[in-house]
Amino acid sequence: MPQVSLTVNGTKHTVEVEARTLLVELLREKLRLTGTHVGCDTSQCGACVVHMGGDSIKSCTILAVQCEGADVTTIEGLAAADGTLHPMQEAFREYHALQCGFCTPGMVMSAIDLVNKHPDGMSEKEIREGLEGNLCRCTGYHNIVKAIAAASDVMQGRTAELTPAAAE
Repeated sequence: MPQVSLTVNGTKHTVEVEARTLLVELLREKLRLTGTHVGCDTSQCGACVVHMGGDSIKSCTILAVQCEGADVTTIEGLAAADGTLHPMQEAFREYHALQCGFCTPGMVMSAIDLVNKHPDGMSEKEIREGLEGNLCRCTGYHNIVKAIAAASDVMQGRTAELTPAAAE
């Protein structure tokens, strides 16, 4: 069986995998990083989104062997070592941007990439369009959009911290 060497959340791994193993399977089954979810197996839902080389990807659409030498970040790799949440994670918590939580890891990972690609901010319409490919069956997206806008301001240095009073 082939081996793949990659860095996940700052830790180097060399893992033996079948050639047909998907990245999401490697993460969940071999590395036991179960925050990356499998929702549809057809790349429609976005629950499996991770960052590879800084960009968001659907980990159910890429073979593990294609990730040789890659730098991958999962939802488990976002918080600081002391447990401080990433601003996007904090915003999702503060703005009640989740219900069942199944889509949340992929939604957070996609949102971070979206903010990084729009450093000058985004309108509500742009955020909603940027989330296409991430499905949430619970929330109606209203608080997700508000959380992303608030986190964007913190991530881009337009404000020092989230304003809890602004959360609805």
